[in-house]
Amino acid sequence: MAARLRRDGGWWALLLPAFLLLSVFYITPILQVLAISFTEPEPGLGNYQRIATNLSVQRVIWTTLRICTITTALALMLGYGLAYAITLASEQARRWWLLCVLVPLWISVLVRAFAWVTLLRRQGLINQTLQGAGIIAEPLQLVWNEFGIIVGMVHYMVPYAVLPMLAAMREIEPRLLAAARGLGASRGQVFRQVFFPLSAPGLVAAGVLVFIFSLGFYITPAILGGGRTLMVAEWISLQILDLIRWGLGTMMATLLVVTILVTLAVFSRVVNMRRLFGGA
Repeated sequence: MAARLRRDGGWWALLLPAFLLLSVFYITPILQVLAISFTEPEPGLGNYQRIATNLSVQRVIWTTLRICTITTALALMLGYGLAYAITLASEQARRWWLLCVLVPLWISVLVRAFAWVTLLRRQGLINQTLQGAGIIAEPLQLVWNEFGIIVGMVHYMVPYAVLPMLAAMREIEPRLLAAARGLGASRGQVFRQVFFPLSAPGLVAAGVLVFIFSLGFYITPAILGGGRTLMVAEWISLQILDLIRWGLGTMMATLLVVTILVTLAVFSRVVNMRRLFGGA
C-alpha cells in the first residue's frame, strides 16, 4: 500500500509542473477573459444581453455559423471521397494519396489565402478561363465575400476531415465486405448497409473537428472576406484592438469557448473517442 502511494505521489510530482504551466498560461487568462466580459464597461450582464438585442452581434454569430456549417458539409463530402479512395488504393498509391492530402498542411495559411485571392480575383485565372471559354461575359465576384471565404476554408479543412475518416475506414474488416458480397449484396448495398455505417464514427469525428476549427478562423476570412464579411474571430479582434470594447470582445470570446466545449461534450457522448482515435 505504501509503495503504491509513493508511486502515485511520484506521478503527481511529474505532472505538477505541467499543471502549473497550464494554470498560469491557459486557465488563468480564460478566467480573466470571463471576468472582463461581466465587468466592462460596467458590472452586469449587459454584454451578454446584446446577443438578443444587438443586430450587429447577431449578424456576426449567424454569419459565422452559416459559413462554418457550409464549410463543414463541403469538407466532409470531399474528405469522405478522398478517404474512401485512399482506403481502396494499393499500398504504394496510398502513400502518394496521403502525401497529396498532407502537403497543404505544410504551407502557411497566409500563403494559401493570398494564393486564392490571386486565383479568384476579377482578373484572376478562374475568371479569365471562364471568359475565354465563353461561359461568362463579365468577371464574377468570387472573392471579398462569403464564397471566397468558404473556398479558402474548405481547402484548409479537407486534410483534417480526411484523417479521422481514413482512420475509421482502415478499421473496417475487409472480410465483412466480402461476406456481404458473398451473400448476394451489390456494391451499392455493401457500401450503404455495411461500409458507410461502420465509417460513420469517423465522419462524425471529422465533422466536429472541422466545425470547431472553423469557428476560430481568423486569417482566411480576414483576407478572402476583405473586411466585408466578418466572422467571430475577426469581430473579436476589431472590438478589442480597434474599438477598445473589451467587454464586447471578451463576451464573444467566452461564447466561442462555451460553444466549443458544448460541442465537444455532445460529441464525446455520441462517439467513442478512445476507440476511434486509438485505432488511428
